[in-house]
Amino acid sequence: MDDIKINLLPWREEKREEKKKEFLNVMVGVLLMAGLIVGGVDRFYNGAIGEQSERNNFLTEKIKVLEGRIAEINQLQQTRNELLARMEVIQNLQGNRPIIVRLFDELARQLAPRIFFTDLRLVGKELSIQGIAESNNRISSQLRNLSESNWFDKPNVTAISADPKFGPQASQFSLSVQQSTPKKEEAN
Repeated sequence: MDDIKINLLPWREEKREEKKKEFLNVMVGVLLMAGLIVGGVDRFYNGAIGEQSERNNFLTEKIKVLEGRIAEINQLQQTRNELLARMEVIQNLQGNRPIIVRLFDELARQLAPRIFFTDLRLVGKELSIQGIAESNNRISSQLRNLSESNWFDKPNVTAISADPKFGPQASQFSLSVQQSTPKKEEAN
């Protein structure tokens, strides 16, 4: 028998080359798929980030508009408060006008003889009076008159000094008295 010799080396090499090409094709396919997946994920997240940035910009613009409105409301509130304060002052002045007239009328009624007022100051409810009296007895009489009045409380002499240029017993004096508003039946 003749020996037949078969060489399987070229066939094996071809098979190996085919496997290498197939492996390279699979690798390229896998790399392409991985690239596509990474690109898709990147595009998705960049889109989400862009969308969120647009939302943030929209919110920022709306916040600026609302802050402007809040500043306008605060300005209007301040103007309103100033107007209310002015109205209150005017109402107090209107309400106190008859009282001030009555206060001066009562001062004239309670003025003791030979007493002259040189200065009157009303600060809040306290009336400061400066004047000249013929004698210290006249000052005492003035204090009694003020204490008997329904329009005045707590008369108090704060200073007395002799002033001979107005007479031998003449004195300059300062006194303070609290304004009080009598009840309606007492006012008449």
